[in-house]
Amino acid sequence: MSQKPLVAVVLGSVNDVEAMEPCLEKLKAMEVPHELRILSAHRTPEACAGFAREAAGEGFKVLIAAAGMSAALPGALAAHTVLPVIGVPLKSPLAGLEALYSIVQMPGGVPVACVAVGKAGPVNAALLATQILGVGDPVFQDAYQKMRNQLREKGLAADQKFKESHSWTPRQDH
Repeated sequence: MSQKPLVAVVLGSVNDVEAMEPCLEKLKAMEVPHELRILSAHRTPEACAGFAREAAGEGFKVLIAAAGMSAALPGALAAHTVLPVIGVPLKSPLAGLEALYSIVQMPGGVPVACVAVGKAGPVNAALLATQILGVGDPVFQDAYQKMRNQLREKGLAADQKFKESHSWTPRQDH
């Protein structure tokens, strides 16, 4: 992946890297050029705003911002860019609900897409970024379609395996 990064994965703290590894792995697997940044909406607000203002000019197409607790990072980035921002609410002592609410309750005119709290969130952020890139690039559209085909095949195989190993029949007393 020597191509210029198209997706920036922005974390408020190095402590969030482990939670976002599934996102980074999925971007790598889908061959989406990406870059990881550590920028805090609260501790480095000028650097965070500057990065967001310059991101489009640097060639980024999508920003993924992971945050917990107050989850200000996705909104702080969205306030300074016209690029799509995907917020990933991270688990916290309050189960990540406060981060979820913070991300989905953006004011009108400054949207932030939001994915699930928990294991699916980081992966879905990578997939959503790939879908967005796929609107203008068939390489990413094909990568996303290939992943969806693999999911379908895996689901059908699981169904077949279940049918072969269980002799379940519907109840006849209805």
